[in-house]
Amino acid sequence: MDDQNKNLILATALSFLVILAWSFLMPAPEPKPDSTQTELAAADPATASAPTAAPATGTTGTASTTPATQPAEEALAKAARIKIDTPRVIGSISTLGGRIDDLSLKDYRETTDDNSPIVKVLQPAGTEDAYYALYGWAPGAGLAPEDVPGPQTEWSLEKGETLSVENPVTLAWDNGKGLTFRRTIAIDADYMFTVTQSVTNASGGAVSAAPYGIIARHGEPKNRKKFFILHEGIVRMSDGTLEETTYSDLTDLPVLPAEGAKAEVIQVAENGWIGFTDHFWMATLVPSPGNAFKSVVKYDDRRDIYQAEAVLPTQQIADGATVTATTQLFAGAKEWETIRAYEAKGIAGFIDSIDWGWFFFLTKPIFWMLHHLHNLIGNMGWAIIALTFILKALLFPLAYKSYVSMAKMKELQPQMEKLKEAAGGDRQKMQQGMMELYKREKVNPASGCLPILLQIPIFFSLYKVIFVTIELRHAAWFGPFQDLSAPDPTTLLNLFGLLPIAAPEPGSIMALIFIGILPLLLGISMWLQQKLNPAPTDPTQQMVFAWMPWIFMFMLGGFASGLVVYWITNNTITFTQQYIIMRSHGHKPDVFGNIRKSFSRKAKAADAKK
Repeated sequence: MDDQNKNLILATALSFLVILAWSFLMPAPEPKPDSTQTELAAADPATASAPTAAPATGTTGTASTTPATQPAEEALAKAARIKIDTPRVIGSISTLGGRIDDLSLKDYRETTDDNSPIVKVLQPAGTEDAYYALYGWAPGAGLAPEDVPGPQTEWSLEKGETLSVENPVTLAWDNGKGLTFRRTIAIDADYMFTVTQSVTNASGGAVSAAPYGIIARHGEPKNRKKFFILHEGIVRMSDGTLEETTYSDLTDLPVLPAEGAKAEVIQVAENGWIGFTDHFWMATLVPSPGNAFKSVVKYDDRRDIYQAEAVLPTQQIADGATVTATTQLFAGAKEWETIRAYEAKGIAGFIDSIDWGWFFFLTKPIFWMLHHLHNLIGNMGWAIIALTFILKALLFPLAYKSYVSMAKMKELQPQMEKLKEAAGGDRQKMQQGMMELYKREKVNPASGCLPILLQIPIFFSLYKVIFVTIELRHAAWFGPFQDLSAPDPTTLLNLFGLLPIAAPEPGSIMALIFIGILPLLLGISMWLQQKLNPAPTDPTQQMVFAWMPWIFMFMLGGFASGLVVYWITNNTITFTQQYIIMRSHGHKPDVFGNIRKSFSRKAKAADAKK
């Protein structure tokens, strides 16, 4: 087996291994227990009991029961509601507990159908996949649990009618003992709420309380992807340290003796945020930058409720005084430009709430280029093709050296054959002779493999970008390709998009057999690339090379169509570059002759079997 073919087979095997076994090669780090771990009371903000946490730890309350699942209309009608209506979101706030628990995104639909329902991010307690934000005060010195507003407190609307960009709303509650609690909620033109909590003390004595914010999620989301390339669960930043915790990791947290719930606490000194991230959506608590807080994750296995909490330091409230605490809540789509703008305004590391992965040093610049190309061209499919040309141009110096080396290897073929004859069966003598030949002719046989190996991290990074970024979600190209983040929708069954027949479900046997036009073009492009060189004489090599394009064709058939577009474009550019460089060095690839020979060998093999 000659070295050039060895390199190609090695690179192909490595590519296959990286694509299929990434999760095993690069497992997510296990979360380390924090030294500031303290004893927390398990909380279920959906239920009737008030917070019972001690202010020494600054934690939130405890729970009793979880409401049964009910239709969304019934859950929404349980209490008076304050409408939310901005250019980008619509929903409502419940006066029961003052929860932000009903939010939908005007700019996003569940499918590519224009009549599809808009995406719902937050849902009230009692519904399937209940998911909401709740705020409050944990009672401290001088206060009992019933003295502070709880999850079942009925707030009154003091100011405003509909929450909009220009019009915040204020809720109020008087505990009847001289304390008046207020909650002012504002929202910007995108997805950021600002929640300002205040307490006015007219009780005749000093008291203390700790303000907190909670994002609660009842059970794991039903529609999550559960794919190794994507993180879904808790994401938090703590003084520059990013931590991603899966739902299964939360269930493995240590059990707290007081309440039997599981929790982990990180003491944040200055800057941080915490929340839940989904594939394309996120709900995150953001305390004011520069302020300390406790970043808490919890799982109550008795009620199957996951929580992310930001617990601010306990505040002393003198008689006649008013104290305030402000926390932001991001609830919406993980748009790169939007999140980057929030980071520029002071939310440290917020751009890392997007799951860039282990190759972040590649995924970030690749997405940056793709994003700006899309803005320039106006079409994501053509932007991916343009990005491929740019990446190939950046790698061209290495590719040029590689193809020159391969051309020189072809020129040395007669001398290599003579060495084989002279060595006979002495493999050591053969290897020594080959090394001397390479050194004399200044040829590096491994250089032909380098550009292919460099394609592996680039390929995986682009796959990550296409899979996880919302900018690729439902991004259209042309004709039947209306979602480049989804597999090719064409198939032989619908005459490759000419008939209005849906393609088989991705991942099914039918989808594997009846592949689309893009995977087919991928296989053909790989096959033509092989034909730049004559088929190897070794029967094993012949078989490997004969099957390789078609194995990749079926293997990548279920991948995002945008990724397959990249791979087809990459193969086409590589074929053109290699053809031109080989001709410039005196070697004229006989592509059509090699194709004819491959078919004639197959015919001879079939005749021999007869």
